Amino acid sequence: MAEKTILAADEKVSAEGSYTPELREEPISLAKPTFREYLIYASVARANESKPDEAQIEVQHVRKTEYERELDQARRALRTATWVSVFFLITTDILGPFNAPYAFSQVGYVPGTILYVVMGGVACFTGLQLWRLFCRLDSHEFPIKSYGDLGGRVFGAEFRHVCNVLQSLQLIINVGVICLSNAQSLEQLAANHKFCFSVAVLIWALVGMMLGQVRSLQNFGFFANGAVWLNLLIIFTSMGFVAHSPPNFASALSSFNIPEGPVMTAKFVSLPLFDKVNGIMQMVFAYGGAMIFPEFLAEMRRPMDFWKGMVCAQLLICIAYLMYGLFVYSFQGQFTLPLAYQGVSRQSWQDVGNVLALITGIIAAGLYGNIGIKVAYYNIVEDWFKGPALVSRAGRFIWIGMVLVYWSLAFVVGSAIPQVATVSGIVAAICIMQFTYSFPPLMMLGYKMKIAAAGLLEEDALPLGEVIDMNTPSKDPGDTWRQWSRWRRAFFSGKWYLNVFNLFLFLASLAMACLGMFGSGKAIQQTFLHGAATSFGCTSPV
Repeated sequence: MAEKTILAADEKVSAEGSYTPELREEPISLAKPTFREYLIYASVARANESKPDEAQIEVQHVRKTEYERELDQARRALRTATWVSVFFLITTDILGPFNAPYAFSQVGYVPGTILYVVMGGVACFTGLQLWRLFCRLDSHEFPIKSYGDLGGRVFGAEFRHVCNVLQSLQLIINVGVICLSNAQSLEQLAANHKFCFSVAVLIWALVGMMLGQVRSLQNFGFFANGAVWLNLLIIFTSMGFVAHSPPNFASALSSFNIPEGPVMTAKFVSLPLFDKVNGIMQMVFAYGGAMIFPEFLAEMRRPMDFWKGMVCAQLLICIAYLMYGLFVYSFQGQFTLPLAYQGVSRQSWQDVGNVLALITGIIAAGLYGNIGIKVAYYNIVEDWFKGPALVSRAGRFIWIGMVLVYWSLAFVVGSAIPQVATVSGIVAAICIMQFTYSFPPLMMLGYKMKIAAAGLLEEDALPLGEVIDMNTPSKDPGDTWRQWSRWRRAFFSGKWYLNVFNLFLFLASLAMACLGMFGSGKAIQQTFLHGAATSFGCTSPV
């Protein structure tokens, strides 16, 4: 394949003309590129990806060392995922739709339906914002590898650290929730109370340690594909079981202290505020994949195609959650459990749902654990300690150790708060609300303001795939953020009304997150007051 420019002089080329990286252990720090340079390199990357069979464009004078170019080349080779793979990865959801009936039981038919549709639409919109930001700011020279990298590209290192801490917290709790839900399934398969519940959680942590040795997301594509179809199978089989079985009164009493009685449903449910808020947080959990969208984009061959997989996945998730939630709640009412397939009375029917859910759950755990460990590796090993790259031999051994530590922490999380609904509610309020609803409009607002302030509106208006002319002189007037003129130009230049909308969406999402923290905190308190399970105990919560 021809190239439009010559490679830099210090790159190594073998006798056959192929690229042969010779990774060294200590890269040299380089000056930070300007925002305009980020846009230029990103435009070149998108142009090359859109026309892979044509002559490739190479940017000369990139301010990177030989080591860093070689490392980028190695990472570029790992970009193999397609939009179809992304569709299956996104729909490999942590709980599937099985907490949707519980969400309806907390708020009722009307609020539940409206909120699922509205929140799904907003989640799709913010997902497109993340996709747009990634395509405008990511390049092979200066890659974006995580949500924190994307946020840091807009707001700086401090915001990147905030994103990384919240992302690490969410991922570790997500994995802990999967260990917890799989342990509940295992307990029901054993007809309950046959062995210590904390041991059941430990079993799945050990399974995760083995599954966690897979490093590439592309290797999860096949398993994620299977998990989606298994989740759909659980949906349809459990709907049939629920229609022909009374609720699991024993588990409802054990989990929520609700005595046996007639099934009651309502258009609007009259429960305490914190219960309703916790139910809404279950809906937020349904659209929690935005946290790892940048990671998916970073491993795609053509990031510009991401929107196809994301929109299809969000549409499928919304339809599946609505259909399943409304159906199961109609039959089980106030006795609905957070894992709805466990809410049937007949043991054999419970076993079918539990066995299938064990498989899909551990696949989802492997996916979330993989990304969580990568975030930790990039930030702790590579950035803080300047350690070896993940793609190196030494990085492989460090990865093995980090997998063991990560899943040990997941065991602690799963055993400390043994109630799926309350754990998923609190993580939705603290983390998912920010990654899916608060941060994307905030980052888009910051991006648009920096674009307008630097006089880059014309460059930003170019369609994806067109290259920005780096020889065009900069239009930045030269004032600083300490001057009101730059702030005024940043906010009111161009489509200022979109800036107002993004600011409003950010503030509204932040307010909802604070309300969710209150509701989930109260729900955890009630769980320990009235539930059967205790921290690190042997009693099963179902």
